[in-house]
Amino acid sequence: MTTIQLSDMWYSKWRWLLNLGGLFMYIGDICTDTALAFRYFQEAQYVWSGMTALFIITGLVINQIFSYAWFSDNMEDKQEQVMICRSKGRLLALHVFGMGIFLRYYHLLRQGYRVVWRASSSDNANFQERHHELFCMATDLSMLKLFESFLESAPQLLLQLYIWQGHDEWFILQYLSLVFSFFNLAWSLVDYRSCLRRSLPHIRGLPSGPPTVVYLLYKLFTITSLTLSYSLLLTLSVYTTVGLTVFWLLGTIWAHLLQTNFCTSTALELLYRGIIGAILVFSFFNVKGQNTKLEMIIYYFSCTAINVSTPLMLFFLKPELKAIIFFWSVSGLIYGGSLLGLVSLVWYYHFLHPKRSDLDEVDGLGKETPSARRIRAFIKP
Repeated sequence: MTTIQLSDMWYSKWRWLLNLGGLFMYIGDICTDTALAFRYFQEAQYVWSGMTALFIITGLVINQIFSYAWFSDNMEDKQEQVMICRSKGRLLALHVFGMGIFLRYYHLLRQGYRVVWRASSSDNANFQERHHELFCMATDLSMLKLFESFLESAPQLLLQLYIWQGHDEWFILQYLSLVFSFFNLAWSLVDYRSCLRRSLPHIRGLPSGPPTVVYLLYKLFTITSLTLSYSLLLTLSVYTTVGLTVFWLLGTIWAHLLQTNFCTSTALELLYRGIIGAILVFSFFNVKGQNTKLEMIIYYFSCTAINVSTPLMLFFLKPELKAIIFFWSVSGLIYGGSLLGLVSLVWYYHFLHPKRSDLDEVDGLGKETPSARRIRAFIKP
């Protein structure tokens, strides 16, 4: 039987510092990509500038839509309405100007500071409940960052790699954009999974140490190798975008067939399924908490086939690349990353994956919040 330690449900000082670091990483990612878009525009590279800006705007707009909708759901609770924002018009204005995520960071960090830095279990009768609420707030924020990562960071990473392959000289902003996009994407996946598990009392949290490291490596290696394969395919033919669109449609259709119930409105649910399709282009994502062992095997078998065949295709169809060190370096990263990613995946799920607890839920959590209801729509142990 798997036991759940009460400390697993505590929003710690370390978690508060990680959320603060996540804020700076998010700002760095947006700022470097925005500066890069202006740089391309100044150099009359209008297509690259437009695409870079498009990915930024897409992630920003989608996040504001979901953030506002979730705030509106939470405001059904009068106490939360006072806690979050006294004026719904003010809340709407903040989201129109793209401040939704920053508003969430402000409330999470402020309340988290009061709980973990100033309060103690002895002087707070609702100590456990407040920690649970903080994890629900952190989970909503991590979901939004996950959306942003796959709508902005991942496509941005692919675009900059494609541009990189066609040019010998790079400037510092391109390197910074790649670095911030890469780490923002990787960390959002781990942070999302960790917060999601800890926001439910009957689910063991993702332990720190080896499980977190191996899970991070699994995601880093698989996403990196697949993204590099996509970039090589784009070098071979820009019509690769048609194939990526097909992958997105298949992922969206799969989410639709599963009849996800994540959102309170039909329009938002359809938008959410489209986002799931975008995530599945780069990484596997369990959308409804069901046993997806077969689907995961099919998904990573397809990814491995792409990773193995892509360098071979370029080797035979573009012989001039054989003399370029860059081609051999990228091919090595694809094969090595694919292998290490699969090894890390098997190692994590076979030895390190937390299991569902047979214990009842912890008492004293009170009424389930809208955030918790969203989490239960697709949580997978």
